[in-house]
Amino acid sequence: MQIIAIDVGMGTQDILLYDDAQHIENNIKMVLPSQTRIIAQRISHATGAGHDIFLTGTTMGGGPSGKAVREHIKAGLKVYARPDAALTIHDNLEKVTQMGVTLVGDEDTAPVGAEQIKMCDVDTYALGTALELFETQMPMDFAVAVQDHGEAPDMSNRVFRFRHFRELLEQGGELERFAHLNHVPPHLSRMQAVIKTLKQPENNVLLMDTGPAAICGALSGSSGGPVAVVNIGNGHTLAAVVAGNRMLALFEHHTRYVDAQKMDALIRRLCDGELGFDDIFNDGGHGCYIRQAVGFRNIESVIVTGPNRQIMENSVLDVEFAAPHGDMMLTGCFGLVEMFSKNIKSRRG
Repeated sequence: MQIIAIDVGMGTQDILLYDDAQHIENNIKMVLPSQTRIIAQRISHATGAGHDIFLTGTTMGGGPSGKAVREHIKAGLKVYARPDAALTIHDNLEKVTQMGVTLVGDEDTAPVGAEQIKMCDVDTYALGTALELFETQMPMDFAVAVQDHGEAPDMSNRVFRFRHFRELLEQGGELERFAHLNHVPPHLSRMQAVIKTLKQPENNVLLMDTGPAAICGALSGSSGGPVAVVNIGNGHTLAAVVAGNRMLALFEHHTRYVDAQKMDALIRRLCDGELGFDDIFNDGGHGCYIRQAVGFRNIESVIVTGPNRQIMENSVLDVEFAAPHGDMMLTGCFGLVEMFSKNIKSRRG
């Protein structure tokens, strides 16, 4: 089995060319700047040069790229965008136009003098070109993780995103439910865009959210007993209680709002069933849902991963820092590979 696993974060895109015919240590690995930062840099260069910009491509992760668009408008320069690309800035296109962005139809030509910038979460041309320099071909099959808030033009995307997580837990919470092979629910607009970019008749594409992908990867070697798993990313922190292959409870916060002391308390309350949705949401996070409380005293270990895992170095809990196959930054990729393998085997019966 050969696949390219890509974990698209806010700070980096972590890439693994997985080939089960090789030792895992010999697989090609890359940690590169995230696409949203690359796009933001291209927009900033256009701003500095005094050029208008024309955004094409698909919906992708915002954050830095959205901020760069706002700075471009603030500088008195024009931003044109096709609808799919404009949804990167906001789910509600009316609000996008109110910001000062001019929408351009899909069939219309580029505005005269505007610098075209293609929006996408996975740049297959750039990755393929880089690999060719090392006499390596990109695999046909993909497994990709992106953080998808969903398309919710009339409500908080934090509420909408967490409603999706809650539904998956209520349906059973199996880790496989968080993975989508070759199709994704229509409301997950960012994953839909990745499918549009990558899917061909002859290949397979698996999509996951970044948090659950990291949770799956961090569980490598776990005994299957109840554990608390925490992924502290550059933008978001997700913590889950997992027993066997089921998520029993989880919360998601913004990393900038947490420290070791707060995380220790939140993890204990999550395990004990004492943490509510409003406790996280009103603190600026996404939310919490507990399907089953196992009690912190029954937790076998607290597993921590993610690029900001050092936050938990001052934890009073007995924390285990996960680094599957010796590489913490590829935790999400290893989770993607596992879910891809399980889905393919399930489909083949």
